[in-house]
Amino acid sequence: MKIAIVTSEAVPFSKTGGLADVAGTLFKEYLNMGMDAFLFVPLYKKTWEQFKDDIQDTGIVIDVPLGKAVRKCRVFSMEPPTLHHSITPSHRIFFIGNEEYFGRDDLYGTAYGDYPDNDQRFTFFCKSVLELCKKLKIDMDVIHCNDWQTGLIPLYLKTVYKDAFIRTKSVITIHNLGYQGIFPPQTMEIAGLGWDLFNMDGVEFYGNMNFLKAGIVGADIITTVSKTYAREILTPESGFGLDGILRKRADCIYGILNGIDHDEWNPSTDKFLPYTYNERRLSGKMKCKSELMKRCSLEGDSNTPLLSFIGRLSSQKGIDILAEAIPEAIAKGANIVILGKGEDYYQALLGSMRDLFSGRLFFYSGFEESIAHLTYAGSDIFLMSSKYEPCGLGQMIAMRYGTIPLGRRTGGLADTIDDGETGFLFDEYSSRELMSGIDRALISYKDKKMWQRMIKSAMSRDFSWGKSAREYLEIYAAK
Repeated sequence: MKIAIVTSEAVPFSKTGGLADVAGTLFKEYLNMGMDAFLFVPLYKKTWEQFKDDIQDTGIVIDVPLGKAVRKCRVFSMEPPTLHHSITPSHRIFFIGNEEYFGRDDLYGTAYGDYPDNDQRFTFFCKSVLELCKKLKIDMDVIHCNDWQTGLIPLYLKTVYKDAFIRTKSVITIHNLGYQGIFPPQTMEIAGLGWDLFNMDGVEFYGNMNFLKAGIVGADIITTVSKTYAREILTPESGFGLDGILRKRADCIYGILNGIDHDEWNPSTDKFLPYTYNERRLSGKMKCKSELMKRCSLEGDSNTPLLSFIGRLSSQKGIDILAEAIPEAIAKGANIVILGKGEDYYQALLGSMRDLFSGRLFFYSGFEESIAHLTYAGSDIFLMSSKYEPCGLGQMIAMRYGTIPLGRRTGGLADTIDDGETGFLFDEYSSRELMSGIDRALISYKDKKMWQRMIKSAMSRDFSWGKSAREYLEIYAAK
């Protein structure tokens, strides 16, 4: 089975969030399973700077029509790293190159907002992938698209490119319905789509064009990243205006839980940790906690409960209710480590709280791999107070490192955290309910035997990609 994974970001080449982890790791898993897999991703400036010694110019140049203009796509490639089997030359990573569109400092925009030509950039990307498959005569069985940046591909396969991809199935995975790719109606002309598609049952969305809706309308299979989230997006409360069209396509929607890379996230081999450990030998975890407290200049000793948050500073992630709960949590004896970057308001708020609670609250505005790994290992409780959470990877990583997650009962958090066994869940979105959950966790933390059982239970959970990858393959074959 020939499978193309098409994504706007993928580890290790480019990343702004969990989409990159999912796409890159699923591709790797398919290769390890012996599948004939391909990865298509833009050649961003940062990708070229980091991997230019490994990336090869194929010499292929493709003219890609965008409305009345024609843009040139230069195609680059790279052999995947050696995995657990012999990789044939057909297993390729392809980079879609265009200096004007992708030679920028950031993937989607700056601190001041999205790039205004993102509709052109990702229309170009979608068309380039299909034109390249045509040129190379790669007869794909499945083209697996991810989020709005690739949403035009399923609709193209039903319209503009239907004669060239007669037997190809399309899949679109919705990683976060809150991001849809909404653009002015004139984008229809840039995309080369007929105006007969600009209606409620097509790509029209409150007078604009919606790239994610194009994917939902055109795809043979729609997946999202947890079973609970697959149900939630059918409701007006969580559907972000697309619940109606999603309900029409409900028989094609599947919830498949994301996994994590167990090679990268492994406390027994983690190169970023000063001390390694496993579920049978936990002494290294306590040493990691001491090292984390030292690096963050936190007061207290090994018995002081240490709470942490790693993620994007946005309202979706529940930073507002987390900030409200911080003073009470500290008053009850906890220290807190927060790593993240995002909305200016939350960065400023957490910065001022760091000054107010010096020695008890550590806040780092940004993401650094080494401190993130140490935080997962050295914390006792990992906080995920999300307003909604399609899947979430943080809670899985935390459990892998024996750090007990506390999350809101929504999306993938509800599907992965066993309340009272591997973590704690709360229901109402409020700082009061979050604090109630923190109270439960702190009480359990004092019972060392119970806490050790929870740690070992959490670490025994298998969140590797094998099961999820097999579920995708079953759906590909069945539809």
